[in-house]
Amino acid sequence: MSTKTGSIVPKAEQALTRATDKLKALQHPAGWWKAELETNVTMDAEDLMLRRFLDIDDEERTQATANWIRSQQLADGGWAIFHGGDSDLSATIEAYVALRLAGDPVDADHMKAAAYRVRERGGIAASRVFTRIWLALFGEWSWADLPALPPEVILLPAWFPLNVYDFACWARQTIVPLTVVAAHRPQRQLGFSLDELRVQAAPVAGGKQSAWARAFHGLDRFLHLYEKRPIRWLRRRALRQCTEWIVRRQEADGSWGGIQPPWVYSLMALHLQGYADDHPVVRRGLEGLDTFVIEDERGRRLEACQSPVWDSCLAMVALHDAGVDAADDTLLRGADWLLGQEIRVPGDWAVRRPSLAPGGWAFEFENDNYPDLDDTAEVVLALHGVASGEADRAAAIEAAIDRAITWTLGMQCEDGGYAAFDVDNTSQLCGKLPFCDFGEVTDPPSADVTAHVVEMLATLDHSSSPATRRAVDWLLAAQEADGSWFGRWGANYIYGTGAVVPALVRAGQDRQSAPIRRAVQWLQSVQNADGGWGEDLRSYVDRRYRGRGESTPSQTAWALLALLAAGGAEDAVECGVTWLASRQLSDGDWQEEHFTGTGFPGDFYIRYHLYRLVFPTMALGRYLREEKAAVSGR
Repeated sequence: MSTKTGSIVPKAEQALTRATDKLKALQHPAGWWKAELETNVTMDAEDLMLRRFLDIDDEERTQATANWIRSQQLADGGWAIFHGGDSDLSATIEAYVALRLAGDPVDADHMKAAAYRVRERGGIAASRVFTRIWLALFGEWSWADLPALPPEVILLPAWFPLNVYDFACWARQTIVPLTVVAAHRPQRQLGFSLDELRVQAAPVAGGKQSAWARAFHGLDRFLHLYEKRPIRWLRRRALRQCTEWIVRRQEADGSWGGIQPPWVYSLMALHLQGYADDHPVVRRGLEGLDTFVIEDERGRRLEACQSPVWDSCLAMVALHDAGVDAADDTLLRGADWLLGQEIRVPGDWAVRRPSLAPGGWAFEFENDNYPDLDDTAEVVLALHGVASGEADRAAAIEAAIDRAITWTLGMQCEDGGYAAFDVDNTSQLCGKLPFCDFGEVTDPPSADVTAHVVEMLATLDHSSSPATRRAVDWLLAAQEADGSWFGRWGANYIYGTGAVVPALVRAGQDRQSAPIRRAVQWLQSVQNADGGWGEDLRSYVDRRYRGRGESTPSQTAWALLALLAAGGAEDAVECGVTWLASRQLSDGDWQEEHFTGTGFPGDFYIRYHLYRLVFPTMALGRYLREEKAAVSGR
C-alpha cells in the first residue's frame, strides 16, 4: 500500500457513495436499468428513407429528425460515425439525403458543404454497398450495378457453403430480407435528384487480383445473369420461404433481433411481398420502432438497439462491487426482472446445437431468437451476488444459473473460445462476397466474450473444468505481442485487456506469470499523463492509436479493473483512482462524450450512456475492497 493512499481513500469512498446512490436512483420501478444507446445519424436518415419508401412519412417527424441530424454535422460539412471522428462518406451521403427529404435547399451553406465533402471523398460511387442499396430504392443508383445476392440463398442447407447460417446472426437477419428487396428491384420517388453528389469516375487501377477475388467476382457475374431470368418456380419458392423466415423471427416488441438493420429491411421486404401497413406483423414493426425513439431539445433520434439486460446486469455487478448488501431491495428487484428475461426457447443457435437445452439471456427487452454469451455470463455474475431470504426466489436463481452454465458450456467453439451468438461461425467465404463491404459478417470467438465466460465459470467454481481450461488456453494464445488483448465489443485493447486479466486471475492464473505482467506493463505504458486511460476508436484501423486517446471514465475503469486484479501497480492505480474521483460530477455521474462501445470494428460504434457510471463504480469498489484487505492484513 502506497504512502499516498491515505489521502486518496476518503476521496474514493466519497466518489463511490455518490456513484452508488446515482446508480440506484436510475433503476426503473420494474427492476431494470436502461440508458441511451447512441450511434450515428445513419439510423435517423434511414428511418426517414424507410418512411418515404413506405409512404408513411409526416412533416413533424421529419423536421424533428432533421433537427437532430443538423446538430451532428461537423465543421467540414460531413458527419462522423463516432465522437471526434473524421467525416464518413456513407454517413454523410445518407444524412444529406435525409435533409433533402426534410426540404433543406441544395444551395444552403450546410448542404453545399456536405455535397462538397461527398464529392471530395469520391461521390456516391465510392460509398458502401448498403448506402447504394438505399439509393437504388429511389432510382438514384442502378440495381444492376450492385452486387447480387438472390433470395435462393435461403434454400441452401445448413451444411452448404454460404448458407444463411454461415453468416453472423446480425448479418443473416439483414441479408434474408435484403435478398427479397433486391429481387423486387423497387424504385420509389425522392422528388429530387442527387446529381450534386456525383463525380466523374476515376479510371480503375489495374492490378493482380487474388484467386478468391476473381472467383467471387465471377460468381457475382453469374448471379447477375441469373437475376435477369431466374427460374420462376424456384424464385417463388425462395421468396415464400424468405418471407416465412422473416415473419417467424419477429420479436414480441415488433423488432427483428432488437436491432435496426434487419428491422427496416424486413419491413420493406414484407411490404414488397404484399403485406399491407395494417397487417399485424407490419403494424407491430412500425409501432415498435416508435419505442426506440428519443426526443429532446436537440431533436428526434432513433436508437439502433436497446440494452436493458446488459445495462441491468452490469449495474448489479457494479453494486456488488460497491459493497451494497446482497439482500438489498435494489438487487432483489433487479434479480426478479432478470429472471423474467431468461430465454427458454431455442433460437438460431440451435441450428448448430440442436440437442442443447436453452438457458441464456439476450441484450434487449425482446430477442428470444438471439441470446448471447456475453449477456448470459454477466447476468449469472449479477444473480450469483444476490442473497434472497425467500426460498422460491433463491431456488429460481439457482435453477436459472444451472441452465445458463449448461447452455454456455454447450456453446463453446471448437478452438476453446467463445463467440457472442453462435458456435464456430467462422466461414472465410462470407466476408469475400462483394456484397459484404460493411461490418463483420461472421461471429468468431473474441477475447472479451471468452473472458467474461471464464470469469463467470471461475466464480461459480468451474475453474478446473476442461471447458474453462480450454478457454483459458485460448485467451493466453490470443494475447497480443505488446501484452494487450483485442477488444471486439468495446474500445479496444484497453477493453479487451480490462476483461481478460481479471478473468485469468479469477481462473487461477498466477499474478506473477509472464502474460499477466506483460499486460500490466502495457497498461502502464499507455496511461495518460493526467492519470487516466483512453483509446481512440481509430485503433481498430491504425496501430498508432492502440491504447492512446483522451482519458475517459469507462476506459480508465477498464484499465483499473485489470491492474487491481493483477496487483503490483500501485502508483498507476492510485493515479487512475484519483482521476476518477476528481472528475466525478456532483450528482455522482461522469461526463463521457466519446464512444467506447463497438458494433463493427472500423465501421459502427456505440456510446453506451451507462458505461461512464457502471464501470467506474466497479473500479472504485474493487479498489476500496483491496485497500481494506491490505489494511486488515497488516
